[in-house]
Formats: sequence, C-alpha cells, structure tokens
Amino acid sequence: MTKIKICGITNYEDALNAANLGADYIGFNFYMSSPRCIKRTEARSIIKRLPKNAKSVGVFVNEEISLISKTVDFCKLEIIQLSGDEDNKFVLNLKNKLNNPIIKSFKAEKNQKKFSENFFADYIMLDSFKNELYGGTGLKFDWRIAKFADNRRLFLAGGLNSINVKSAIRMINPYAVDVCSSIESCPGKKDAKKMKEFIEAVK
Repeated sequence: MTKIKICGITNYEDALNAANLGADYIGFNFYMSSPRCIKRTEARSIIKRLPKNAKSVGVFVNEEISLISKTVDFCKLEIIQLSGDEDNKFVLNLKNKLNNPIIKSFKAEKNQKKFSENFFADYIMLDSFKNELYGGTGLKFDWRIAKFADNRRLFLAGGLNSINVKSAIRMINPYAVDVCSSIESCPGKKDAKKMKEFIEAVK
C-alpha cells in the first residue's frame, strides 16, 4: 500500500491526529524561509510524544551537514529530507556521517536525467517546479514525468489532494505520497477534515 507523508507539521495536535489517522511519516520543516518552519525545541517536544507507527522526517534546504547532524540528534529525527540543491556528493557525505535514511527532493522538470541517476539517497521525491521556491507550491505537475523514476523509492508530491491522489497512485504507484498545503486551513495549521479525507482516499 502507498505510504503517506503529512508535511509541514507545526503543532502536536496535528501531528497526533495525522498519526492516529494512519500517516506513516510526519514532516517537520527546518527551512527558515518557510511559513511552516518549526523551532528545534518544539519539534523535539512533538516527536517525543509521537506514536511509534509514524516516523519523523526533518526537512532541510541547502543546510550545512553539521547543523543537520545537530538537529537530527537533538530532535531524534528518524529520516532526513533534502529539499534544496544538494548534489550527490553532499548526499554521500551526509550518509557517511549519519545512518538515517535520506529522501532527496527534486523539482519535476521535463529533463529526466537527474531522476534516473543512481543517487545515493534512499528515496527520491518529485515535487512541483517553481523558480526560487523549494517545495510547498501547492501546484500539480505532469505526473508522466514521474514514470521515469524508480517508483519503489519514490515520494510523489506537489498539489496532491483527496480528489486527485487516487489518479496519481493508479498512474505512478509511488512508494509514498506527500501532502501539505491542500490539507491546511492556513500555513502550518492542518484542517482535520481535509487530512482525514486525504488519508482515507489513499488507503
């Protein structure tokens, strides 16, 4: 069954609700420019109380390995997501320092080469393309692009909602789907009804 990642969590209520509804991954954004950026102390407090069925994911954008390492250790993050311009060398250096699985996010473009390269990351994420933005666009991209990626380790993101996620899964059969803005009442605050509808649609 396709796994579910709820991203941009900023409070315990939303995190617990997501886990109880069946989310497999709970994403915490540490990118300072994001409206969903969370402080390390707050993320740590939430993660300590998360049910074991939901794994914590720390989202970083063009961050130094030393700071990523400190944040992972302080918050007890289980998975690392790189959503910036990190290259394969960066991913390898990070893997040599930490044992956590890594998700490498790419902006979905028509040039497929970068998606089919043998990246050292454990998982690949395809997200909507928009200049100067790193994820969280809320825009859908042409899913046919994702057919060139290895669906066994693919996180599909970008403009997914309870209405279109069924079609996305039928077409791509990704390892996991990632959702954020479409299930929010405002940036960083999830709408319980929309989140429930999305998770039920996937399952």
